[in-house]
Amino acid sequence: MKNRVIQSVKKDSVLLAVVLIFTLLFSGPSYAQNKVFRAGASLSNITPPLGLEIVGNYNRPQANYIHDQLHVKTVVLDDGNETLVFAIVDNVGVKREVYDAAKAIIENKLKIPASHVMIAATHTHSAVSAGKQGMERRGWQYGEPLDAYQLFVAKRIADGVQTALANLEPARIAWGSVDVPEHVFNRRWIMKNEVWSPLGFKDKAKMNPGVAHPNLDKPAGPTDPEVSFLAVETLEGQPISVIGNYSLHYVGGVPSGHISADYFAIFGDRIQQLLEADRQDPPFVGILTNGTSGDINNINWPGPRGERYPAYGKMRYVANDVAEKVFGVYQSLDFQEWVPLGAAASELTLDIRRASPELLANMEKVRKRPDDDKPLYHSLEKIYAERIRIHEEEWPDEIDIVLQTFKIGDLGIAAIPFEVFAETGLEIKEKSPFADAFTIELANGSYGYLPTPEQHEVGGYETWLTTNKVQKDASRLIVSELMDLFGHIE
Repeated sequence: MKNRVIQSVKKDSVLLAVVLIFTLLFSGPSYAQNKVFRAGASLSNITPPLGLEIVGNYNRPQANYIHDQLHVKTVVLDDGNETLVFAIVDNVGVKREVYDAAKAIIENKLKIPASHVMIAATHTHSAVSAGKQGMERRGWQYGEPLDAYQLFVAKRIADGVQTALANLEPARIAWGSVDVPEHVFNRRWIMKNEVWSPLGFKDKAKMNPGVAHPNLDKPAGPTDPEVSFLAVETLEGQPISVIGNYSLHYVGGVPSGHISADYFAIFGDRIQQLLEADRQDPPFVGILTNGTSGDINNINWPGPRGERYPAYGKMRYVANDVAEKVFGVYQSLDFQEWVPLGAAASELTLDIRRASPELLANMEKVRKRPDDDKPLYHSLEKIYAERIRIHEEEWPDEIDIVLQTFKIGDLGIAAIPFEVFAETGLEIKEKSPFADAFTIELANGSYGYLPTPEQHEVGGYETWLTTNKVQKDASRLIVSELMDLFGHIE
C-alpha cells in the first residue's frame, strides 16, 4: 500500500511566520473581517434519453418513462482565499474516469484545483449507467474513451460548476444536525443457521433476509441516525442551498423502467417548499447526499411488516419527514458571515482481491451447469460466475483511489469512493478532529462496497468478490489516510 498527497491547504511554515510577524507589528481589523464569504449554487440537468438500461438491480430494464428529471446539484463556497466545490450527481455510482474528465475541464477552464472539487453520486437505483452499458460496465475501463452518456455527464458537471460560480454572492453559512432514527435499519443480519452464497461458500450474514424471518439472530452492525446538513443564504436571509447528509440507501418503490432521482430529489423539493424558496432567482438548490449507507436500508427486518405504499409513496414519506426535521433545526441556526475553508486530497493505492482456487473451481462448476437445472448454491450463481470471470481477466492487481477532506469552519467532511458501512462512518465522526463531521460516500469514483475486516469474516452480499473488489483491510487504511488529511486542514 502506498499513498500520494495531491494537494492540501496546509500553509508553508515560512509563510506562517511572516503572517505572525505582520500581525504583531500592525494592529487593525482581523484577517477574517477583511474577507467576504460567498456562495453560489446551480442545477444542471443530466436526464438521459429513453432506451438505455436502468442499473442498480439485477434485471436492468430499459428506461421507458421519465418520472422526474435527473440533475447535478452544485454548491460553490469561497472564503476569499479558498474555493470549494460540491457537485452531487443523480446516479447509482459514477466511475472515476467521468469525474476526472469533469475535474479536468473545471481545472483548465475555471482554475479550481481538482483537490478542491468533490463530486459524488446519490445512489439512486432508477438511473442509467454512467459506466457504460451491459456487462461491459463490470470491466476495467480506466483510460478508455468515455461513452456518449459518460461524456455528457462530465460536461454537465463542469457546466454546473461554471453556473454556480456565476451565481456567487456574499453569503452567510451555518450547519447543524438532527437524529432521524425511524427510517434506518441495518440490512445485514447474522443468521441462526448459515446460508449459501452464489460463490459456493456459506455465510453467517445475509443481506435483506426477509421480514420477521425465523432464522434471524441479530443485526450485523449499527446504524447512524444523524442527518447532518449545511445551509447557506444571502446576507439578507434568502436561502441559497441546503446540503443534507443521511446514511440511508435509496428508498425505491419505483415501477420498472422509470427514471427517478429517488428520495434524494424529493428531500430537495420539500426543503425548498419549507423555506419558501420556490420562486427566486437564482433558484434555490436543495441537496441530499448519501452518507455511509452501504449496509443500511429502511426496512424493519424483525417486523412487523410495514404499511404497503403505492409507487413513490414510501420515498415521499421518508424524504418529507427528513426535510421537515431538518427544517425544524434550521430555524434556530446561528449563521456566520465568514468561516475559513480548506481542502486536502490524496491518492491511496489498494490491492485488488483475487479469486481463490476453490472459488474458481466452484464457478467452473456453475458455468457447466445447464441453465434449466436447479442452482448448485444460489439463484445468482450464474451472474457471479460471469462477474468473477470479468474481474479476474480485466481488473488490475491494484488501483489508486481518491480520498478527500474538507474544512468549513469547525465542520469536517470526508469523501470516499465506495459504499461505506455505517460503522466506518461512525468511526470517522468519532476520530475526526472537528467538532462536527460527516462522510459523503461514492465520491470521486465507484468501486463497490467497503466492508470492515470484521464484516468480511461473517460474509454476505457486500463481501462477495466483485461486489467488494479491494483488500479486506481497506476500510482501516482509508480511515487512517482520512485522519492524516484532516490533520492537514485542521
